[in-house]
Amino acid sequence: MSVLQAIVLGIVQGLTEFLPISSSAHLIIVPWLFGWDEPGLAFDAAVHVGTLTAVLAYFWRDLLRMARALPRALRRPRALLRDPDPGHGWDAAAVDANAEARLALLIAIATVPGLLAGFFGQGAIERFFHDSDTRGRAITVSACLLIALGGLLWAAERSGAYQRRIGHLTWRDAVTIGLAQATALLPGISRSGATITAGLFQGLHRADAARFSFLLGVPLTAGAAAKAVSDAVDAGLTESEVRAFAAGGLAAALVGFLAIWRLLHYLQRASFTPFVLYRLVLGALLLILVGAGFR
Repeated sequence: MSVLQAIVLGIVQGLTEFLPISSSAHLIIVPWLFGWDEPGLAFDAAVHVGTLTAVLAYFWRDLLRMARALPRALRRPRALLRDPDPGHGWDAAAVDANAEARLALLIAIATVPGLLAGFFGQGAIERFFHDSDTRGRAITVSACLLIALGGLLWAAERSGAYQRRIGHLTWRDAVTIGLAQATALLPGISRSGATITAGLFQGLHRADAARFSFLLGVPLTAGAAAKAVSDAVDAGLTESEVRAFAAGGLAAALVGFLAIWRLLHYLQRASFTPFVLYRLVLGALLLILVGAGFR
């Protein structure tokens, strides 16, 4: 892989990891369109470290507050996970005082389905989607999933109440969003797309759904980055590969940070409709290309 290819794919990863359009699908689609070789595990490590750096840099204050609140959360989890509703004995002051501890617990709960899915299914999914012998079928499946999640995101946009904030989430909401995150192992689903869609169906404001999605992604992204780095070290890297992958990781970090910042500001006043249209058009175009025998 050249440095230029690594930078292009790093930019693609930085954008698509946080926009609801599936980074894993794009890292399959872009090399396929240009006739490049599969990036491989080492590059996967570089871009995961890059996007993890982006989300840590953007949300470091939130993450630090949650880390400090974690001991309190572990001491009284049942009390903190009670529904934040005045009718259940809560008041606004109590909700605010325990917001970080409660959010840490909700993220921990929502992370469990993704961990289980990764443990039991990651190997089979990687073999199917990253095997050169099944590349055409992988593109077809990714295209269908792009269209399917696009339809669900559109439905969530149409039916969303947009009345709830992150502080209103219950443990049941966290389980639902966590199950949605588990489906994102499949390229074309999109981790952010699935969790944002689930959040909208739970009545969250758009920006709050995105914010919870990004925070929720930290544990799994960190785990994926650690595993990918370990695999890359075991495989060994040449000096040229180190340069290329460093460039790709840096591109992913910078573009990822900008993507988070821009999307959260955009969602204060606009909808996910452009992303729905993008998913539908891209999915349809890929199906046409595969049907026409492209590559």
